[in-house]
Amino acid sequence: MKRMTTQTVVQSDSNIDWKRWFFLILGLVLFFGVNFSPAWPDAIDPTGKHFILASQAKGALAVFLLAGIWWVFEVVPIGVTSLTIGVLQVLFMVRPAQKAFKDFMDPSVLFIFASLVIGMVFTKTGLTKRLAYKMLSIVGEKTSMIYLGCFVVTAALTQIMAHTAVAATMYPLLLTIYHMYADDDTPTKFGKGLFIGMAYVAGAGSIITLLGAARGAVALGFYQDIVGREISFFELSFYMFPIGWAMVFVLWGFFMIFFKPEKKTIPGLKEKAKRLSSEMGSLTKNEILAAVIIFSCIAVMSLRSFIPMLKPVDKTAIILVSTILFFVLGILDLKDLESIPWNIILLFGGAMSIGFCLWETGAAEWLAINWLTMFQHSHWFVFVMSIAFFVMMMTNFIMNVAAIAISLPVALVIAPYLGVSPEVIVFASLVVAGMPFLLLVGAAPNAIAYDSKQFTTGEFFKYGIPASIILMLLVGLAVAVIWPLMGMPILTH
Repeated sequence: MKRMTTQTVVQSDSNIDWKRWFFLILGLVLFFGVNFSPAWPDAIDPTGKHFILASQAKGALAVFLLAGIWWVFEVVPIGVTSLTIGVLQVLFMVRPAQKAFKDFMDPSVLFIFASLVIGMVFTKTGLTKRLAYKMLSIVGEKTSMIYLGCFVVTAALTQIMAHTAVAATMYPLLLTIYHMYADDDTPTKFGKGLFIGMAYVAGAGSIITLLGAARGAVALGFYQDIVGREISFFELSFYMFPIGWAMVFVLWGFFMIFFKPEKKTIPGLKEKAKRLSSEMGSLTKNEILAAVIIFSCIAVMSLRSFIPMLKPVDKTAIILVSTILFFVLGILDLKDLESIPWNIILLFGGAMSIGFCLWETGAAEWLAINWLTMFQHSHWFVFVMSIAFFVMMMTNFIMNVAAIAISLPVALVIAPYLGVSPEVIVFASLVVAGMPFLLLVGAAPNAIAYDSKQFTTGEFFKYGIPASIILMLLVGLAVAVIWPLMGMPILTH
């Protein structure tokens, strides 16, 4: 009897996930170590102004570190880590509950919710299958061409609509394509490449126009306020077009190396896609209704940049109209509402909460000033690349809009001392702000892709490191060669 008890204990011990417990405890140790550490030195900007790191700001950095460790190593479900972010802010008096938890229903979070609902409608009505079959009948049976076709379509769409909406549109289409490659949802190299690739390419495409994401408008607003000159919609696209599209094709090569599909071709796929497409017959009433609602909302959101009357209307309210209409017209029902991946919604709620926490407590500004002033006496190229690197790292943890907002004002103040043109700082920052390749919280397409269950947060982080290095190399090439050849001023003297 005694021997059996010992055996049971040994078996239960062997079931303990020591790696998970190590990172769970590491996150807590970092949190308590930073939160209760003595006061940290002030940050001092180039004009000599001091920025104190208040105890609340130190608490924000502590929560930030715990969240980063728990998200990367997925010690608990990613949505639960997000709840922990809110709870720690309140319990350790970093921010009051009204602020810490209010961010969980920020308009950006509701935008993601509505985007996921659109993806659900595409799948339920059959529009996804219809689009997938058409695309496959064009790109053919080679898996390398299927990669390229999916990436090009994703990038092209992000130039006329928000990359979150594009990801929600592409996601069900990719699921349909994947089910024609594999019999079940078991992760494969092709599956990982397809979904991670969609997330990365959505970011690459979204930098090309102001319609791809809100970050562009915010950056150009700062530029106009500080420099006193306006960068037009078409000027932005002129400089961003070669960089965005170059990154799309570089990423295609990246995924063909790191996630080379197990099968070179899917025999008979082209014929099968044509046959399945013809079997679907003509468009159904629900397909037509869904398409009209979705593309009307996308059109209105896109026109906000050109029609002054629409500018005051937030894009979240516009896209939520589609959600309401889907239920009013009976396209979706209560069962569909209950099947929404709330883990992803909570993930973004937590991301918004920690982002605003770092911003409001002054922790983000303290980080930016400390980082950028390290390079204030360096070579101009090193300074520009240091800004790009800082924005790239920050945009993986907080909203890219916030990453731009905390770094650009400081960078634009330092730039004249080094004779650096403000244009190059804005454009380099915007390139990297659109491509957070390390963490799911960096951008909505990352989280939407994760719902495929083809990859873990650790895998996303692991492959994001070489992808981020490639991104920095491309930015360096743009700053040193491509943009000067296109006529962008790089130095002021």
